Amino acid sequence: MIVVIGAGPAGLATAWRLHTAGHQVTVVDASDHVGGMAGSRTISGVRVDLGSHRLHPVLSPHVRAAVEQLVELQVRPRNGRIRLRDRWLAFPLTPTGLLRDLPRSVAARAALDAATGSFRSPRRDTYAEVVRAGLGPTVWRTFHEPYAWKLWDTDPGTLAGELARRRVSASSPVDVARRLVRGARRRPTFLYPRSGFGAIAEAMADALPDVRLGTKVTGLVENEDRVIVGLADGRILTASHVFSTLPAGRTAAWLGLADAADVEVPTRAMVLVYLTIDHRPYSEFDAHYLPERHVLATRVSEPMNYRRSAADPVDRTVLCAEIPCWPGDATWRATDAELGRRVADDLVRCGLPDPAPVAVDTVRLPSVYPVMTADSLRRLERAEAAMATSSRVTVLGRQGLFTPDNTHHVIEMGFAAADSMGRDGSFDHDAWVRRRATFRDYVVED
Repeated sequence: MIVVIGAGPAGLATAWRLHTAGHQVTVVDASDHVGGMAGSRTISGVRVDLGSHRLHPVLSPHVRAAVEQLVELQVRPRNGRIRLRDRWLAFPLTPTGLLRDLPRSVAARAALDAATGSFRSPRRDTYAEVVRAGLGPTVWRTFHEPYAWKLWDTDPGTLAGELARRRVSASSPVDVARRLVRGARRRPTFLYPRSGFGAIAEAMADALPDVRLGTKVTGLVENEDRVIVGLADGRILTASHVFSTLPAGRTAAWLGLADAADVEVPTRAMVLVYLTIDHRPYSEFDAHYLPERHVLATRVSEPMNYRRSAADPVDRTVLCAEIPCWPGDATWRATDAELGRRVADDLVRCGLPDPAPVAVDTVRLPSVYPVMTADSLRRLERAEAAMATSSRVTVLGRQGLFTPDNTHHVIEMGFAAADSMGRDGSFDHDAWVRRRATFRDYVVED
């Protein structure tokens, strides 16, 4: 039997691929739902996601074909906005939107930055320097710097340059211009299931014979021919191989391959605040991006605008506000009513209609954004080096490897992990190492 720890997209993709290849697979997850952060909930009779999620059309054909075996994907136009200097800009950016809505002083400075870009280079390998040198000081100060502070609450000058290379898809003004030209020729789209993004994970789980929710793993013991998986209720599972989507440091510490204090990476949490509004839609936009630091949320989305579904109610809608924080801080401890008032007030201050919510719900996610400093990267390298000595436990996934990837990336990672398992139950470590190396080139798609 093969055990997969974690019922998020990476774990479920691994398990589904293994199952279709004829392997006996058990999936365990401490949560009461599948999908991890890519799951969905029902609030006020509306299917909502845990934040803003979508499948990007750049996903590989074989991943798209696999997903479409499970769910119907709608092709939807992107229709978001970014708040900059008290102005709204269409997002993804368009030439018309920039000319019409970008403040002239900002546009002039950004143009000068673009013209002088060849003379800039990063002074240090940090997030701040990579973005400043690539996109220019104006774009850095106006958008990326405040957004970075909101996401990680850490000086961007101490964040690793690798984080910028993986998270910021446009690396130069020329790259931005190419994207603008493509956007002018064809309106950007995305792929989305009719019943919420979590439908992808739910369909994968439904296709598997043994998915155990509410089952927390507390330890691993690796022997020569098996792995003992310890569970919180005192039971054990015996596996020929384990795929873990939990952090590499935690997995290595469980196996006794590393000291947790040497491999743990600090991680930011998130509170999702859902406002139920007694009419629909709240706005015509699918998402509002809010980089300004005086605004609590980083993004507010309206899930019903992501899809066309006759199952959605006609007399209400739900907004989802994403609020990064630290586990246990004042935001994390705030009541639903307090957070609802703050989000509503911020929306009004941004020039949006008063949502006047009739209900407020929250979901708290304790581990969302790893704080990737140079020290964090060294910790992750030590964890991965320790895991490389294990012959029967493999770590993968966004949370497992702290990779800032899209959902289609982690699905592909899961397929690659499963495909490294032979029909006889042997795991091809060399094949996995080769595939693992390619994942380091993934860049988050906006």
